[in-house]
Amino acid sequence: MSHFVRSASLVNYAEIAHSVGLDPLSRLRAVGISYQALLDPDTKISATSVSRLLESSARASKTEDFGLRMAETRQLANLGPLAIALREEPTLRRAVEAMARYMRLHNEALATRIEETDGLVMIRCDTLGRQLGPARQSTELVVGVMYRILQLFLGPAWRPRSICFAHAAPVSNATHLRVFSIAPMFNQEFDGIVCRSADLEVALPSYNPAVAQQAHQYLDTLLAQSSACMADKVRQVVLSMLPVGSCSVERVALQLGVDRRTVHHHLSATGESYSTILAAVRKELVERYAANKERSLSEVAELLGFASLSAFSRWFRHEYGCSVSRWRARPAP
Repeated sequence: MSHFVRSASLVNYAEIAHSVGLDPLSRLRAVGISYQALLDPDTKISATSVSRLLESSARASKTEDFGLRMAETRQLANLGPLAIALREEPTLRRAVEAMARYMRLHNEALATRIEETDGLVMIRCDTLGRQLGPARQSTELVVGVMYRILQLFLGPAWRPRSICFAHAAPVSNATHLRVFSIAPMFNQEFDGIVCRSADLEVALPSYNPAVAQQAHQYLDTLLAQSSACMADKVRQVVLSMLPVGSCSVERVALQLGVDRRTVHHHLSATGESYSTILAAVRKELVERYAANKERSLSEVAELLGFASLSAFSRWFRHEYGCSVSRWRARPAP
């Protein structure tokens, strides 16, 4: 399924491309994005094309931190209508919850989830769509923007508990240290930010109940017009449940507040099934996790929700026609 993002996702792309010796317009043409996308932040463009643009730009310029450089100067206003909802919430917690609810209006390929335990909040940023391919640059851009938003509300002295990335560490993390002020953790189980629960209780001085109500009504209308189909909802739940080993159609249905037969009915109407979505999500994730040779195969199997390494190995051979070890040893594209 195709996902789209507002072209505001490319704010300052041209400047960063120029700074590392690239011609931004030729790069845009190569992935099928019109230069007009740089002029109108509300143009809808393919998330796959944006991801390919950032990855190819990073490779061509030998700049591992290309996406993070783009995130470094982002402002709340770059989120368009979503920024209204964030500014008008009473607390930062409510603002982060609003971001998770309305993010698809800015980026359909991004699922933002909030998990809380033992006084810590985990803000997870999951990329949807197996067509995206390698997404290191997009991931670091998204997490970098999330960090920037939190810091804009909490002040420059604020520090998260940790910054987490599923991919391997770069050769140099100088830009990461400059942007985040702490060293990120790589080869983690998720992409996102961990902070203290108390950090999110700060009151927002811009809160206005009347404006907040109007903002929610407006964004809820937009959300209803572009509401995710059942297949998208199932994909998002599967993404969140696979790593904890509790993913089943019954549990997915419970998370969605419906029964299993309702999920089956809606999926079959569009030619989908729980099994096909589960397989698609696993194929999307396995290429991200297994490509990182620092991650053990047992860990990859666990992250994909397999009960054992042998079960994962059988599935991989069936899907790819070779062992995962042989797939890992192939020459880099």
